Amino acid sequence: MIALQRTPLLMIVSAPSGAGKTTLCDRLVAEFDNVTYSVSCTTRQPREGEIDGVSYHFLPPDAFQERVDAGEFLEHAVVHGNQYGTLKESVQASLQSGRDVLMDIDVQGAAQIRDYVRHGQDNEWIRDIYADIFIAPPSMEDLQLRLWGRGKDDEAVIARRLERAREELERWRDYQYVIVNDRIEDSYSTLRSILLAERQRVIRLH
Repeated sequence: MIALQRTPLLMIVSAPSGAGKTTLCDRLVAEFDNVTYSVSCTTRQPREGEIDGVSYHFLPPDAFQERVDAGEFLEHAVVHGNQYGTLKESVQASLQSGRDVLMDIDVQGAAQIRDYVRHGQDNEWIRDIYADIFIAPPSMEDLQLRLWGRGKDDEAVIARRLERAREELERWRDYQYVIVNDRIEDSYSTLRSILLAERQRVIRLH
């Protein structure tokens, strides 16, 4: 008798700040029990309510750099003076448990992973299970309204976010999938469909 065996996925989702990426990803994780977020490492101090190993793996700078030098990170970057990164072993552990891994990261981190998928010497474990998605706002004007509507940032911060968004939007062609988040229900339906289609792609017959 033919049996089906599904290989877990690694899904990367990137978007400019304010495009709705976190809302969409949180909803996907909430609906599918076997989809989990990757837990990143950071050198910044824990904020109130954050738990080591759940929110982030909090590492001192020297320990973080040792892991960078040892090639243990799938991707890493400096953001606002602090280092952030995703350990290969952390992603591999989740995949080996049978769960799809969802990574909510910026275009810089996504580019590092994409390069590793294509050219990494030890990339066999990730090469055939990787998919990346870019979430775009319907327009820069809409994005600006969303950022203003948050009420969290001043004018200078919003201006910087918009400038970075313009730069990030130029990278959309690097991704396998693009979702223009005009209507949240339609966008979520598309994201959900991508997950289900990618799951079928990695099914193997035995």
